[in-house]
Amino acid sequence: MPVRIYEISKKLGLENKVVLAKAKALDISNARVASSSLDKITAEYLEQQLIAEHPEIAAPEPPPEPTPAPTVHEPIVIVTSPKEPEAAPTAAAEPTSPEATEAATPTTTSEVDATESSTEVTPAAEPAATEAEESVTVQAAEPQEEPIEEEDQPTGPKIGDKVGFIQLSPTPQRLRPQDKARQEAEARRQRAAGAKTQPRTAGRTQPQAKPTAKAEPQFKPPTTGTLIHLKPPVVIRELAEKIGQKPFSVIASLMEMGIFATVNQAIDELAAQKVCAKFGFRFELEKRDRTAKPVIQQKKKVELDFDDKPEDLKPRPPVVTIMGHVDHGKTTLLDVVRQSNVVASEAGGITQHIGAYTISFPHPEDKKRLQQITFLDTPGHAAFSSMRARGADVTDIVVLVVAANDGVMPQTMEALNHAKAANVPILVAVNKCDIPGANPVRVRQQLQEKELTPDDWGGETIFVDCSAVTKQGVDKLLEMILLQADLLELKANPDRRAMGNVIESGLEPGGPTATVLVRKGTLKVTDVILCGHFYGRVRALISEEGKRMKSAGPSHAVKVLGLNGVPEAGLEFIVVENEKAARDLAEKRAQELKADQLEARSRVTLENLFDTLAAQQSKVLKAIVKADTQGSVEAIVSELGKIESEKVALEVVHSAVGTVTESDVLLAAASKAVVLGFHTRVDSGVAETAKHHGVQVKLYAIIYELVDEIKLAMAGLLDPMLKEVVTGSAEIRKIFELSKGVPVAGCMVSSGRIVRGKVRVRRRKEVIYEGITQSLRRFQDEVNEVRAGMECGIRIDGFGDFQEGDLIECYTLEKVAQTL
Repeated sequence: MPVRIYEISKKLGLENKVVLAKAKALDISNARVASSSLDKITAEYLEQQLIAEHPEIAAPEPPPEPTPAPTVHEPIVIVTSPKEPEAAPTAAAEPTSPEATEAATPTTTSEVDATESSTEVTPAAEPAATEAEESVTVQAAEPQEEPIEEEDQPTGPKIGDKVGFIQLSPTPQRLRPQDKARQEAEARRQRAAGAKTQPRTAGRTQPQAKPTAKAEPQFKPPTTGTLIHLKPPVVIRELAEKIGQKPFSVIASLMEMGIFATVNQAIDELAAQKVCAKFGFRFELEKRDRTAKPVIQQKKKVELDFDDKPEDLKPRPPVVTIMGHVDHGKTTLLDVVRQSNVVASEAGGITQHIGAYTISFPHPEDKKRLQQITFLDTPGHAAFSSMRARGADVTDIVVLVVAANDGVMPQTMEALNHAKAANVPILVAVNKCDIPGANPVRVRQQLQEKELTPDDWGGETIFVDCSAVTKQGVDKLLEMILLQADLLELKANPDRRAMGNVIESGLEPGGPTATVLVRKGTLKVTDVILCGHFYGRVRALISEEGKRMKSAGPSHAVKVLGLNGVPEAGLEFIVVENEKAARDLAEKRAQELKADQLEARSRVTLENLFDTLAAQQSKVLKAIVKADTQGSVEAIVSELGKIESEKVALEVVHSAVGTVTESDVLLAAASKAVVLGFHTRVDSGVAETAKHHGVQVKLYAIIYELVDEIKLAMAGLLDPMLKEVVTGSAEIRKIFELSKGVPVAGCMVSSGRIVRGKVRVRRRKEVIYEGITQSLRRFQDEVNEVRAGMECGIRIDGFGDFQEGDLIECYTLEKVAQTL
């Protein structure tokens, strides 16, 4: 226990500075201030020195505590604790000194008078007391040998005197496994030595010897018991499950054997055998085969799509897209078609947030049979262009709405070009026939010029005169749609994993949503859906009426909840087996998308068309022409049509009057075309859209400059021609043989220059070998070229059959662009 400086000063009646000065003189470094602490031995040493220096304080006053009566004392009872089992044999085996033997006399109760306990314990007696701590004694002198003390001598014990001690059980320490094993081995050796010395020490009284430890129970495994096999490590929980017992029963059995373990800890093989033997089982540890090679599981490839068998295909409803000018009554016609649904329980307008809906209409040949039709609304044609750009044949039939009083408008031609690019049948609905001044014949004439010949004029395009206000011809239009669908023989397999396309998408309070159109299979709730680099489990399917559905078959549009992101319109979706496969594919697609974004945005330009379309078999240059006047448009298209070439074809995807709009850029992105503008401008924000989609927009002021650049671009589509160019020749004058490798031809350059690269060997004007130069030297130096009139040494890789008089020609291959 530490002692402070001011406590020593108070005890001796000295000032703090006197005590500090004496401590400094004695080189006690801890004594710096009055509150400094000293250990007990140092404090006693300092007190002795101070008492020797100041004799007046040699007899300090007794402490204020009341001292016991000089004659009557309470007996001191010393309770001894049981000793460790391994300590008894050791104490019995070693020879003891007389003092230790006397101290080892067994006592249960010791009555020591106060006069005996007042005897001083000298420093020399302290080691003997330390050696006798195992026997738990009180170091004191015999009563009869103690001299009679004088009356003036204080009867109480002095400060610091040792009266006795009580040995308590030592605090168990956590030992490492290797220390524990070493301790157990030492204990076994001590027990063996104690057993040998047992007869010699039989007559002596052992000091507080503990009884021998209880022997571990012996369990013998039955010969016919069930054999238990376990691989290491043997966990108690697994062992209990194997033998059909509760884990606490196994833990209790281990405690009987002196093994303490929890339910999740492992035990050795011997302990497991004993536990199994107790419950009537045999145990055998299953050895691991280290020679066996690890089994490499091949990753199963996720099959996204497959061809359906013809017998599995069943008829499906047609998917119809209505396109046309916004002022030609398209919205009103869609509203009337929506009201023609004989199955719907309520009438209403089109749910624009869905973008698609399905109606049922009587079949024209069988009025009792209801045929379903799915209508797809594509405002602005953005989703339709994205679908066609990704090669998705979503639409089966396109209905082109044209007003009878206005005729063909520029946006009508744009919609017509979209329909032609999709390569689907076109039906023309001539609307507003009830308005005075309507001229359906003029509409037929205008569209006939655009290669849409009416069926009543001997063509293949169906024209239907209708009116959305009076509902004239609406039923006939629906019947024509069903007849056209019968001719197409639309079928799909509903008994497979669903596939389709995203029509619209958005972010709502409930999370990301996507309106999808199922093309194959049946989409169900809880299916795992993959769409681009987004995936998720379908949590709900909502119809166009806002009702929840459990499944959606082919040609049906539903809103899907459950994706982890908002996909783009036009992306294809697929149902996969599990969520892990969907996650892996989504991460892979996300990495590919990020890599594509890091590459050059410019996909189709006039300069790199050869690089982008070299893999295609047919060489076609597609262009979109926009000009300020109709005459300029016709002139440019006429000049482009005059470019004749059997190697490259030129296709004008769309031509119109006006500025370059966003629709033109989207059409160019879908068709992989370039936009050519003549005396026009680009709308605001279109340049960013073109940069995003990688579409090149070129503006011209001179028509011949436009035509010349188109010709150069068409020529750039052609594969270049390879042409050999001879750079020089050399005559072999002498041949030098080497110890290893091909020989060296000593040559004189006769014309041009010889460089490292492709060479051919000619003998009497015939080529006998073609290869590359392995070494080109002049004297001892390696050079890159040798000019005419100079000597050199040439080694050709893989050829050494030189003869004097042979010629070595050096040549290169150059790419020459073809012309139209």
